[in-house]
Amino acid sequence: MNTKSMKLRSDFAFTEAQTLRFSPAAMFTGLVEEVGECQWLRRTTDAVQLTIAANMIPKAVRTGDSVAVNGCCLTVTAHRKDQLSFDLLEETLHRTNLGKLRPESPVNLERAMAADGRLGGHFVQGHVDGIGEVKDLLERRGDLRIEVTIPEGFSQYIAYKGSIGVNGVSLTVAEVNDTTFAVWIIPHTRSHTNLSDLQVGDAVNLEFDILAKYAERILNGRRE
Repeated sequence: MNTKSMKLRSDFAFTEAQTLRFSPAAMFTGLVEEVGECQWLRRTTDAVQLTIAANMIPKAVRTGDSVAVNGCCLTVTAHRKDQLSFDLLEETLHRTNLGKLRPESPVNLERAMAADGRLGGHFVQGHVDGIGEVKDLLERRGDLRIEVTIPEGFSQYIAYKGSIGVNGVSLTVAEVNDTTFAVWIIPHTRSHTNLSDLQVGDAVNLEFDILAKYAERILNGRRE
């Protein structure tokens, strides 16, 4: 695939210094750096290989670096000037929406946060907690409301005005009940992420706020 003809989306220009300042512990911010395209998802002798076409991030990473793909932290196993490759576990295919990727599927990409980087979104680990299903889409004056089902057992981690990661995008919860939550995204987010491509019924990767998980663990410990 000739990436020069691809309409890949990016809002970042990487300097040489930025390509060298990665945090050794993978942590992300939920601010998508580039939207790439799935080239193929295929089985090899040892693993399932995912290869993504992108314009900027392949030039700014090294083999072994961490990249969030739709919010799922993966390790770069190979890269060229316009490609990234990753090896996926079977569990990753079952627990995320990466197993549903097809050629030309858009994917959100974010490199691991630099140790001295700014936190523009919220702390995102790249550990997908579950898959939600897009239940409803509503457009209003350019903004988009996305309603998503909550996987069983995770509703306690979602709070009104709290943070949530949807396909690796840091978003604020606008509405929540026992079974669904809703977020609103502005035109900029629509044009710089793959959320603009969502359809009702699509699967999205969800990562819930790590602070809520720690708070639950502390409270459970006090009850024991």
